[in-house]
Amino acid sequence: MKQELSGKVAAITGAASGIGLECAKYLLREGVRVALVDRAEDALNKLCSDLGPQAYPVVVDLTKPDEVSTMLPRILEKFGHLDIFHANAGSYVGGEVVDGDPDAWDRMLNLNINAAFRSVQAVLPHMVERKTGDIIMTSSIAGLVPVVGEPIYTASKYAVQAFVHTVRRQVAKHGIRVGAVAPGPVITALISDWPKEKLDDAIAAGGLMEASEVAEAVLFMLSRPRNVTIRDLVILPFSSDL
Repeated sequence: MKQELSGKVAAITGAASGIGLECAKYLLREGVRVALVDRAEDALNKLCSDLGPQAYPVVVDLTKPDEVSTMLPRILEKFGHLDIFHANAGSYVGGEVVDGDPDAWDRMLNLNINAAFRSVQAVLPHMVERKTGDIIMTSSIAGLVPVVGEPIYTASKYAVQAFVHTVRRQVAKHGIRVGAVAPGPVITALISDWPKEKLDDAIAAGGLMEASEVAEAVLFMLSRPRNVTIRDLVILPFSSDL
């Protein structure tokens, strides 16, 4: 029997677009109250207005620790508790290391690793106290199969996988589930730097997925009965050779 989600409270980072926004929409349709966390204030406020009263904007720049520390108190002030935290925010840098921009790497690594880990740590004490909760992290197939064209991004997602697998075992005794959704290429802003020819070829070949397909996978993870943990859920385009 699946876990009933209606009435629960979720928070999703990177929720103003892409996978985060689609996950918010899917959870709202299940009767979940959702805090959409993002730094894009104008976009976030408009989205929450459109999504309805169960959607709540929490404007936070996750790369700024002092702002992260305000995230959970604002969610609790609005909803009283938190059942689900989806650490989804991230960025992407691909390309050859020899031609790379280390400053761009630093920005991506800070968001994909440091900010993601800090945001999870921010909500864990609340879940430990309540003896229940779900943590989902948006990883990538690149965190399981090294992708030669994106070594720095791949390294960031390997770090996410290591974090998921170790924290899951630490907090299981508190009734908290931790898992990673690991999609292949998804049509989002993260691949906006792909060359147009590569993007067009991938779409034509069926090598890209929609963000809604990842949201469906996340919903599946969260709706499993409490005695079941989906540790990793890999979702790939059918034509993928990964």
